[in-house]
Amino acid sequence: MNKFDKLDNFTMDLLDHLFSGSDDKSAVQTYQVSSIQELFSKSISEDLTGNIVDLFQVLKKVRSKHGLSPMAFNLSREDLSGLALKHQDIDEHQVSIGGRVNRARPIVEEAGSRVDWYLEQKDVSAPSGIELWDRIEDNHSRIRQILGMTDKDWNSFSGQLKFAIQSLDTLGRILRLPPKAMEEVGRVTRSYRMRLTPYYAGLIMPGSLEDPVLLQAVPTGEMVDNAGIEIPPVAADHSPARLIDQFYPRVVTIKATNMCAMYCTHCLRIAHIGKKDRIYKSQAYEEALDYIRRDSRIRDVLVTGGDSFMLPNEMIARILTELDSIDHVRVKRLGTRIPLTTPQRVNGELLDILDKSNEKKPLRVVTQINTAQEITPVSREAFKQISRRVSAVMNQAVLLKGINDTRVKMWKLCETIHEAYVRPYYIFNCSYRNPQFAHLRVPVEKGRDIVESMYGNISGDAIPRYIATAGGKIPLHRSNVVGVEGNELILRKPWSDEEVRYPDPAPEEYARKDFAFEKYREN
Repeated sequence: MNKFDKLDNFTMDLLDHLFSGSDDKSAVQTYQVSSIQELFSKSISEDLTGNIVDLFQVLKKVRSKHGLSPMAFNLSREDLSGLALKHQDIDEHQVSIGGRVNRARPIVEEAGSRVDWYLEQKDVSAPSGIELWDRIEDNHSRIRQILGMTDKDWNSFSGQLKFAIQSLDTLGRILRLPPKAMEEVGRVTRSYRMRLTPYYAGLIMPGSLEDPVLLQAVPTGEMVDNAGIEIPPVAADHSPARLIDQFYPRVVTIKATNMCAMYCTHCLRIAHIGKKDRIYKSQAYEEALDYIRRDSRIRDVLVTGGDSFMLPNEMIARILTELDSIDHVRVKRLGTRIPLTTPQRVNGELLDILDKSNEKKPLRVVTQINTAQEITPVSREAFKQISRRVSAVMNQAVLLKGINDTRVKMWKLCETIHEAYVRPYYIFNCSYRNPQFAHLRVPVEKGRDIVESMYGNISGDAIPRYIATAGGKIPLHRSNVVGVEGNELILRKPWSDEEVRYPDPAPEEYARKDFAFEKYREN
């Protein structure tokens, strides 16, 4: 048996290609000879696959560019076949030189070219709060001075809430918005709450009317202009007991408070967010827990609101303790945006409560991060600490116009939170049930294009599922979109085969440029 019979077809094809060139030594330049001979000598003397790969890469390039065979450099087919065998013997997995040079390297190069555009744009088009941290710190210093906050105020949860920006006057002192925009904000805040913690307000880049944090935190005129015919509050038809929402037989939600540290302009529960912060009567929580105790099918309970981390520590501990005492409840979740809006809340006492409950039964924290700009060194550390005490920290983003509706912005969001100890879990198509934020909705197909573009380009476990809420969470795979009638999609619920209508944003409305703060730009 010839020893060279061990060479695979990839290598034989590579050798055939190399030696199909000309062996005309007169076409060879002196520097090429010395360079190639040096690589050949290193390949012979050192047991490194890299030297052999470099030699074959150079010979392949010379063959393609100048049409020259290795013979022009005094290298025989037997010489290179011997190196090919050496490469294969050195490699721990017996990868052949032909497979590596002719197949793997070109595949990597081609794949790399797919993401080069993203790598060039991501930190400019979608900077994270980590990359913007110097500017954010300047903002924080300015805001502290304007509000007269001490170090103790700034570094405490109570201080952040005490100095929260809730009035038009305070907003005007913090942000530099055009006068007309401020008038519109005032018109909206007569009907809807506005609240930004000083920390979160500092994430907004002054002077940018397209800032993704600004668009989430400060309401614009569309919220009242879009209202039109009110749709019943979300889950009004899925609340079988006090404080309870239930869309599925084995999962329930306890809406434990109507409080948040900041109020989002796209809030799904806008009807539940009243004029006054409330922690409910003890009998309300007891009725909710009794409902869960009586139904042995329930295994997963989400405690949300509002924001579950707005509850006092003793109340969080009590609810978790009660849930842990119910045998058929196997996992718990806490819904919160506090680590983003007020990371000062995440202290040792809270972390110990989470740890204690997680020791008994898995506890997950579910958050909503919509832009990489919300992840700063401070919020990243908060998530890191939480991730050490719970079984998982998961993100449920909302696809929002102008905030995260491009490939660059969504890829950057998913990669940033992935690096911040948070697992990308869902992307929700912004709900049609609340006309107040119809201007922020994105067509379903646009979202599918963004999500499907992630496959093969970012880490698999950084790719979330794309979901629509229409009487439950419907995955927006193409197999679940079974028809289109006018501007409505016909979606199929995979768990029941029920078909529901889902209004899609009108293309012309989505294409409008003069929305939110842009229409107030002063030329």
